[in-house]
Amino acid sequence: MKTLVSIAVLGLLALPAAAAELPEWAYPVNPTPKPPDATVQKKLPGSTKTYTQAQIDDGFNPPDWYPQDHPTMPNVVAHGRKETNARACALCHLTSGGGHPESAGIAGLPARYILRQMAEFKIGMRNGARATAMIPIAKGLDDRDFKAAADYYASLKQPVWYKVVETDTVPKSYLGNGAMRFPVENGGTEPLGKRIIETPKNTEYTEKLRNPRSGFTAYVPKGSIAKGEALATKPSARTTQCTICHGADLGGLAVVPTLRGRSPSYLARQLADLKLGTRHGLWSPLMMPVVANLTADDILNLSAYLSSLSPPR
Repeated sequence: MKTLVSIAVLGLLALPAAAAELPEWAYPVNPTPKPPDATVQKKLPGSTKTYTQAQIDDGFNPPDWYPQDHPTMPNVVAHGRKETNARACALCHLTSGGGHPESAGIAGLPARYILRQMAEFKIGMRNGARATAMIPIAKGLDDRDFKAAADYYASLKQPVWYKVVETDTVPKSYLGNGAMRFPVENGGTEPLGKRIIETPKNTEYTEKLRNPRSGFTAYVPKGSIAKGEALATKPSARTTQCTICHGADLGGLAVVPTLRGRSPSYLARQLADLKLGTRHGLWSPLMMPVVANLTADDILNLSAYLSSLSPPR
């Protein structure tokens, strides 16, 4: 499979002259959304709430199915700022902070790390293909909003969100709402090849209802976890092991984020964006030599391994 990310997939970003081989599977393109239904009331087990699809998809008032699961959400998380067109954090990152493959899982990240990323989005230092959705949101918020959102998500425990399965074949899937992949009903299987495919554990819960309790299965090539573990934890001529900065257990150190149990697509995009030079920031120069010699296979293997680890407890 060709792994060179195309100009179209990267949103017409200008690539370096010596274009790197990058994981095309990590850069899905959003399909055209359909108008949501505004009449049928939907429910989730264990919740007393009901919402129509239009309400669920409301960027300034996304659903809060389980208020008992989390502390009181600040306004920026629950509603955003409509006057500046900055959508609610909970729309994409969910009330649980688990997020979806096209966004980041941010529960339990250090508040100072979240604050720095928001500032870097705001000034345009993070402008990878999937990161561009965050730029207008960050520009529409102020420092008080940043702090409120950072404190909220930092206070949450990172959920067990991913089950990683090594396999040669995967259920056939399609790109749906939010550029997430969903299994084709009765669609059979297809070779996985050199990809990682993430699908929800429950399609309806994730695609339609934004269930903050329902995670994902990540299908990764056989042998990729062991290869990724070697790169992440052992000295190598090709890169610096992740454990030096992210901790011996990869659970993070101070303001350095944990890598354990996060979306493999998200992890792959960050490594690829750093290699492309589309993710900049205060600490990005420290990562440049780490990613400089990584191949597309290396990025896949590292992402598979890191995602397979249980979140810090």
